[in-house]
Amino acid sequence: AADATAGLLINALATGAVLFVLISLFAPVSGAQFNPIVTFVLWLKKGIGLGEALVFVISQVLGGVAGAVLANLMFTDAAIAFSANQREGFGIHLGEVVASFGLVLLILILLQHQKPSLIPIAVPAWIIAGYFFTASTSFANPAVTVGRAFSDTGSSIAFSSVPMFILT
Repeated sequence: AADATAGLLINALATGAVLFVLISLFAPVSGAQFNPIVTFVLWLKKGIGLGEALVFVISQVLGGVAGAVLANLMFTDAAIAFSANQREGFGIHLGEVVASFGLVLLILILLQHQKPSLIPIAVPAWIIAGYFFTASTSFANPAVTVGRAFSDTGSSIAFSSVPMFILT
């Protein structure tokens, strides 16, 4: 029932809080790799093998879809409601490039400076800020992008917009 700005703020803060908890919980288990972009960069840097990277990416995408289905059910929507929310345009895609690049750079710098304990707070802070400094609301994660296509809400994305979001 909130207006658009209040809804965006509520969504950003909820996302940041959940990210903090999930990263804190899963960092010791899997490195809290929820993002295929981060996994890809770690693979490029030879931090993980190809097989491990593929398992992570498949798990991340399935997790994104499962999360969308769970959210749909919690809010008494159909389990799967394909999005009609088109997200296109230069500014939106540029925002995704900035959000994704900044996220990866943040993680790599914290790891390089041996400050992994800051990741659980720095990543959510970046994502919360990205909701407001990008025109796209900063998906910054291909697995989340795919998942959001399975939910028809204000924060969702139509399947036709997904490929460009993943590329950017």
